[in-house]
Amino acid sequence: MPFEGFHTQDFDVFKVPGLEPRMEALIANVRPKLTMLGDEIAPFLSALCGEEMFPHVAKHARRTINPPNDTWVAWAASKRGYKALPHFQVGMFESHLFIIFAVIYESPNKVTFAKHLEKNRSKVIKTVPKEFYWSMDHMDPGFTPHADMSSKDFSQMAEKLEKVKKSEVLCGLRIPRGESVLANGPELISVIQSTFEKLLPLYKMAF
Repeated sequence: MPFEGFHTQDFDVFKVPGLEPRMEALIANVRPKLTMLGDEIAPFLSALCGEEMFPHVAKHARRTINPPNDTWVAWAASKRGYKALPHFQVGMFESHLFIIFAVIYESPNKVTFAKHLEKNRSKVIKTVPKEFYWSMDHMDPGFTPHADMSSKDFSQMAEKLEKVKKSEVLCGLRIPRGESVLANGPELISVIQSTFEKLLPLYKMAF
């Protein structure tokens, strides 16, 4: 069965009250699509990155009270996990789908990426597409458009990444729910692949 994209009911799972009912809705509606997407994109990313990339679908296993506000599939160069490594993600909040590169707080690569970001910030400012966004908190749906980021903003972000233990960085594309591309599986896969190609230089900077 080919990947068919995401529909309104997939985003609406985040309206379901309570941890167990929301997890049931996620597992029934969204997780199979994320698993399929993970398997579909993995060979493309492996070729792009020059090493095998493994998909990891969010399980939300640590949650005991609060239901998740987002869910995702991540790809990293380890079969065992992704959080300690620079990685790529596709996921969703109730309001949008995100297609990103991320280095989160568990990763020791944060410092490497921070130093490379500071050193190459002029190039990053010029080459990252203006419609992309930046965030320093993967739990927060808030963001700053790349077009609004100044050279000083990048320096401050690099400094925080290097010095603050819980800091992290995400960059990529947001697609608001309701956009027609989300419900078109082949077209969405094409957008994801194109986005990851544009994010590859950032991924390489994390090593």
